Amino acid sequence: MQGSKMYQEVILDHYRNPRRWGRLSPATVSHTGENASCGDELTFDLRLAEDGETIEEVTFTGEGCAISIASASLLAEELPGMTLSEVHDLDREDALDLLGVELTPIRIPCAVLAEKVVQDGVENYEEGT
Repeated sequence: MQGSKMYQEVILDHYRNPRRWGRLSPATVSHTGENASCGDELTFDLRLAEDGETIEEVTFTGEGCAISIASASLLAEELPGMTLSEVHDLDREDALDLLGVELTPIRIPCAVLAEKVVQDGVENYEEGT
């Protein structure tokens, strides 16, 4: 399978069969965000370990295009074991690297939505809001 085609198959698989789909109860961090330009919406729930810094469990739900759901699914698989400070260090390139395909500028907000939702949720948690 060609590299790009292989990644397209991975995206479709994660879109059709998202990993870590659902809600956590109780969740330490729960946050919803949307891509206003297209209507994609994701909710991430995180449960932190006893140290209050390490992500122990992650789930997400939402509605969106194949890119946003696949990106959320891939990120949800990467987050367990990460610390909150590592979440802050994630950037746009990390989200794009998870997908493994080159995207047009209009699709980049779809790809980075999950990362933004998680980072905003962690920031709210740390601020006590």
